[in-house]
Amino acid sequence: MTSARSLSSMAPSVRLSPATRSLFDEPLAITVQGLSPRQQVTLRTSLQDETGELFQACARYQAGDDGELDLARCPALPGGSFSGLEPMGLLWALQPQKPFRRLVKRDVQSPFVLQLEVFEGHGEPPGRLLAQAQHERVFLRDGVRRVPVREGRIRATLFLPPGNGPFPGIIDLYGTGGGLPEYRACLLANYGFSVLALAFYGYEDLPKEMKEFCLEYFEEAVNYMLQHTQVKGPGIGLLGISKGGDLCISMASFLKGITATALINGSVANVGAVLRYKDITIPPLGVNAKRIKVNKSGIADIVDVLNNPLEGPDRQSFIPLENAECRFLFIVGQDDRNWKSEFFAVEGSKRLQAHRKEKPEIVCYPGAGHYIEPPFFPMCAASMHLLVGRPVVWGGEPKAHCEAQIDAWQRIQAFFYKHLMGEPSGAPSKL
Repeated sequence: MTSARSLSSMAPSVRLSPATRSLFDEPLAITVQGLSPRQQVTLRTSLQDETGELFQACARYQAGDDGELDLARCPALPGGSFSGLEPMGLLWALQPQKPFRRLVKRDVQSPFVLQLEVFEGHGEPPGRLLAQAQHERVFLRDGVRRVPVREGRIRATLFLPPGNGPFPGIIDLYGTGGGLPEYRACLLANYGFSVLALAFYGYEDLPKEMKEFCLEYFEEAVNYMLQHTQVKGPGIGLLGISKGGDLCISMASFLKGITATALINGSVANVGAVLRYKDITIPPLGVNAKRIKVNKSGIADIVDVLNNPLEGPDRQSFIPLENAECRFLFIVGQDDRNWKSEFFAVEGSKRLQAHRKEKPEIVCYPGAGHYIEPPFFPMCAASMHLLVGRPVVWGGEPKAHCEAQIDAWQRIQAFFYKHLMGEPSGAPSKL
């Protein structure tokens, strides 16, 4: 057996498992070897997004008696980005060096490169650099195919798992940011789903602004998936966050071929834009800008801005989800400051049950904010809101939010696997 003395005479080094690359939503084990017994060190992680924005986290540690520091066994000491036993803290605690930036992945075909540095002591600034390592956090599992889709009016990207299909199919929608975010869709495809990331405004030749949406566009996307040889029928799943959530509820309520719909902090009322389908028009839920609260830093709290969809003319905005022929899953952050997600989920459930429909599954997470993303995306406390025109607070407490993301990700996969595959065994094993 190697003695502590001979271990401490080695140059310090960082050991990661997996060693050089891992999927972004997978845990990463971090160990530092070759330190002196009980040596005090500061660990710092850095990551740059595609626009050059820098995100960093740091934590203070003390090595064990054997000169080894295993983040799965050693708690972080007070004074850094987090404290306590947090093996993945150096990832979920990453924060932008400029305010109001949110970490998103723009090009899923390239990895995020994580830089890990070990410094001597607990000083500010930290002492001498003792060791460093780089690690690639990738989004596409080997063999997953990325297929740009430009069929008819559809502007989307399809992700297909490796192997012979067909696979259960899902359409994935994001919120008011527009564009074509692909990172959640491709991470989901890694687990055996055919996933279509669908743009609906602010992308290529789609409308530039969120004024009016026609469900016929979304119907085209549903039919594209139902007819695709790599999509297992007879129905598909829908996954939406924020504005994407109420669009998914509208799709499930009016379109055929939807078997399962999962919503992440979605609304059961139509929000932000007129919705049309054939001769039906659903107006957007009313808003009252006087209910915006702005703090001394100029950050807005908009949680009370929307009117109540159970009262007066605003009842016309409540989406008739009782017409849907699918199962529903509501993922709710109980500290969502964008809008009242828990209220929406409860009222949606009441309406379904009043019409003798299957009760939806509602999973509530205390301390989770609005942007419940795939695992290990750091919580964004506040960023620009395109419709409000200023930074807004999204809610959430970083550790609780991180734990919610891990749990919700598993539940979403299990929900789709059960209802699209007809198998109750939960999430598929990794390919």
